[in-house]
Amino acid sequence: MGGTSVLRIHFTADDLARTRTVSTVGAAAETGHALTLLTCPNVPAVFHPWRQGLRGRLDASLSRRLRPLASLLPHSGPGLDLIALTGTEPTIESGVDRLLSTSDTVLRLELEHLSLPGAAPGWLRALADGDQEARRVLADSLDACYRAAVQPHWQRMRGQLDAVRADWARTVLEGGIERLLEAVSPTLVRWEAPVLKVRFHREVDVRLNGRGLVLVPTVFLVGRAELLTDVADESASPVLAVPALADPLAAAAFWGDGEPDRRPLGALLGRTRAAALGVVAEGCSTGELARRLNISAAAASQHAGVLREANLITTRRRGGAVLHSITPLGTDLLNRGGGR
Repeated sequence: MGGTSVLRIHFTADDLARTRTVSTVGAAAETGHALTLLTCPNVPAVFHPWRQGLRGRLDASLSRRLRPLASLLPHSGPGLDLIALTGTEPTIESGVDRLLSTSDTVLRLELEHLSLPGAAPGWLRALADGDQEARRVLADSLDACYRAAVQPHWQRMRGQLDAVRADWARTVLEGGIERLLEAVSPTLVRWEAPVLKVRFHREVDVRLNGRGLVLVPTVFLVGRAELLTDVADESASPVLAVPALADPLAAAAFWGDGEPDRRPLGALLGRTRAAALGVVAEGCSTGELARRLNISAAAASQHAGVLREANLITTRRRGGAVLHSITPLGTDLLNRGGGR
């Protein structure tokens, strides 16, 4: 790492014991990374098919809706921590709900350290002051960006992210957590016990002090790692995000084929249930599942129940909504059934 700035994360024995992995930073945070790539002048060749396809759909209306979120991307230095504002839920609906309900204090703390010359001063001031209409403009921009840039690829992304996390789990089983720290991202991260050294945009030392670390792969993070901390909760574990497409061969193939042929899966599960599994792969509520499949809410609930009993999806209640997520087994079946 000579000649580059380094983030040094200092571990204790308690930190090693509390270090864990998750499979995604969430739909909202991936959306922020995707928008950064879309607006970046130089993008690795592996993302050219994705960006060209998206730019082909960028009309004036969509560009206008993306502008508020894009204006919160700084030209240099640290960016907006969407995990702190939207959580790590795999559905954009949950992320938007979290953004709309996040405290004014947290939002202000996230905005005050950013240099944002592209943001409209009046809107930015209203956003920092807790104006709900200004926040709804940001929520609409986040949702529009997800629908355009991420949702068409979300199933494939979840499969890749689950595969990376499964590989990390095997590494821990075979060699322990320190072996994972050595292998998590060799081009960006080096483990020199008790310090994890990460190639970074500035020199900084972080002492975990018993909080542990959360490791997470992300698809739209390229050539760099990102450390995310909860400004409202100093006891929360920091999150270290690293690129999920680090393998050049896997990266080259990632955008290479189109939508899968789900006929084999339909023969196994039935066409509607196979389609339901595909919708749940993107993360959804029972109501959204019913709308996407053009069936009644009762029928959607029944299909979800069958998939849940087969351990292909999980279901949890958040407020008044029932949210469904695909399991690794469901992702594997969906990918295999789609001919991947």
